[in-house]
Amino acid sequence: MKVTEILTKEFIICELSSSDKEEAISELIELFNNDPRVLNLDKVKEAVFEREKIMSTGVGKGFAIPHGKTDAVTEIIAAFGRKSDGIDYDALDGNPVNLVFLLVGKETTISAHIKLLSRISRMMNKDDFRQRLLSAGTSEEIFNVFLEEEKNYQEI
Repeated sequence: MKVTEILTKEFIICELSSSDKEEAISELIELFNNDPRVLNLDKVKEAVFEREKIMSTGVGKGFAIPHGKTDAVTEIIAAFGRKSDGIDYDALDGNPVNLVFLLVGKETTISAHIKLLSRISRMMNKDDFRQRLLSAGTSEEIFNVFLEEEKNYQEI
């Protein structure tokens, strides 16, 4: 499974309107309103925010990866948002977050969920990849940055 198999242009926000962590996560989750893969949007929000209470998913270098597991989805779903001027996210390095990748998996897809989290983290750890995401102008361009970068990785 590849990141680009679960992330599509329709679930990419070029410029988040949110000004804080909770708003940003909610804005990304709202993209799945009326999505047939989501059985209960409130339970998805609950799972992601419960995970966030354990420890901030703002991992540093301007990147956050809010995530959760719930049976309120029928398969792994993902969304991505960018905030050019950054948002206060309570990140581990104390810096604002510009790039937010939301990942929600089923309770029964733990292995795939962990592998995808690892892949996303490795991608986001590359300075040039983050810079290309920040420079992309449209959802399609952002998606293509992910597509191009993923050519460097084996199938998971």
